[in-house]
Amino acid sequence: MTKIFIDGSSGTTGLRIADRLSAREDVELLTLPAELRRDPGARGEMFRAADIVFLCLPDAAAAEAAATAPADVTLIDTSTAHRTAAGWAYGFPELAGRREEIKNSRRIANPGCHASGFIALAEPLVREGLLSPDAALTCFSVTGYSGGGKKMIAEYEDPGRPAAFDAPRQYALGQRHKHLPEMARIAGLEIEPVFCPIVSDYYSGMAVTVPVFRRDLRGTAEDVKALYKAYYDGPVVRYAELPEGMIGGADLAGRDDMEILVAGNEDRILLISRFDNLGKGASGAAIQNMNLRMGAAETAGLVLGEREEKA
Repeated sequence: MTKIFIDGSSGTTGLRIADRLSAREDVELLTLPAELRRDPGARGEMFRAADIVFLCLPDAAAAEAAATAPADVTLIDTSTAHRTAAGWAYGFPELAGRREEIKNSRRIANPGCHASGFIALAEPLVREGLLSPDAALTCFSVTGYSGGGKKMIAEYEDPGRPAAFDAPRQYALGQRHKHLPEMARIAGLEIEPVFCPIVSDYYSGMAVTVPVFRRDLRGTAEDVKALYKAYYDGPVVRYAELPEGMIGGADLAGRDDMEILVAGNEDRILLISRFDNLGKGASGAAIQNMNLRMGAAETAGLVLGEREEKA
């Protein structure tokens, strides 16, 4: 049985990981009493006892924990600290070559939520030559407020909150969002995209849109669809036909899968990914990486569509 420790189990990502793993019979969750969670000695004992440790910590704390962790323990870091770091496998197995890297690595960097949606759209196009590495892209991403962590959740769920919280709010206006280096590097782009993240008044779920002009593509919208169909045939990430009506940010809330869609027309094409920021954007992705590392079924314990995949 694989022993698992979640360092930072009280945050939104850690809580959902613990919830997803609670019914698993192939893992043992190691826990610390609340009063010992900040005790370096007690945490060190958990690291030495565990086979796999999830780092659900702020960046600086995750970097410190990784620097002192035993070499033989597998770390899955959900922070930004190691997503472009040498020696760390990037935890998006649907990208070409990444699945084997994850299986064979003891250091796995879990992708960012916004970044997951952007990279899933852009990386195959750059890799296969439909987009140039020097393409200047724009990305709009709508997310539920749980993406801001416990503090933002408390702010949005406060009965006395400001009226401004009732409407969508764009942030990271200085184009310095911490996901930008990851978005460019992993997608194979030489230029960081113009990134416009928007938080809205719902708990979880995300829709990411990358607009592309036909003149910037080395192909057509049909070529893009064909490539996505070949890359993403499930069960976690899959190409989907465009639904009638609108795309909602919470369409896949509560789930661990991701849908890739193509909209627009031959001149102005919209590349869209929709998923849950706490699912494939965080905890679900972390569990998928854990499954690969421990040799379990890749979808074990994940909620995919209306069903839950069993171990």
